[in-house]
Amino acid sequence: MAAELERADKLRRNMSADIAHELRTPLSVVRGKLEGVLDGVYPATPKHLQPVLEATEVLTYLVEDLRLLAQAEAGQLNTEKRLMDVGDLLQDTQVNFEAQASDQGVTLALDLPTGLPKVKGDWHRITQVLGNLITNALRHTPGGGRVTLSATTVDGRVKVSVADTGTGISSEDLPYVFDRFWRGEKSRSRAGGGTGLGLAIAKQLVEIHGGTIGAESTRSKGSEFWFTLPAVLDS
Repeated sequence: MAAELERADKLRRNMSADIAHELRTPLSVVRGKLEGVLDGVYPATPKHLQPVLEATEVLTYLVEDLRLLAQAEAGQLNTEKRLMDVGDLLQDTQVNFEAQASDQGVTLALDLPTGLPKVKGDWHRITQVLGNLITNALRHTPGGGRVTLSATTVDGRVKVSVADTGTGISSEDLPYVFDRFWRGEKSRSRAGGGTGLGLAIAKQLVEIHGGTIGAESTRSKGSEFWFTLPAVLDS
């Protein structure tokens, strides 16, 4: 029990430090620019105020993601679980991200078998999970690459996968990809976008649905992120 309490306390301290670190940069931008305008160093023009707006948007996304993660971890996130067709979900997702993939010169493919069983879940939340995985895949897949959405049935569960031919993740970093604020790779820096909470949120959302989530990757060859949901079998 003492070891578990010590571990919980360490996790709380680490999260507080991570949050402080993530807040520091946008707050510094806001303060620096506004002080410059008030001191007459910068004119109050769109050129100098635009970075302030962008920094406040980063803060807004960070606070919202922290709120969502806290609710999910506390079991207080409201969900509306209904029967879902995973095939429809993947087809909608392909349509929604096809333009972004095309703009980046990346092929977004769909590998969908027939006869997939339905699952019971919150369409909005599962869409959020899938969108996060695809966004990450596109972010780390160069032009000429490929991102493939697929689904299959494994041991009474529907397994949804997002595989890419991108930069991949090192074996040393792979165990930490679902940790809060993890950015082991240079490509996962703030400049790459995101709050660093997307995969941690995805993990919580999948587990709320009774599923599991995981990843396999080989450096410089690509990654596959997947999650499973319990299948609803016909009676």
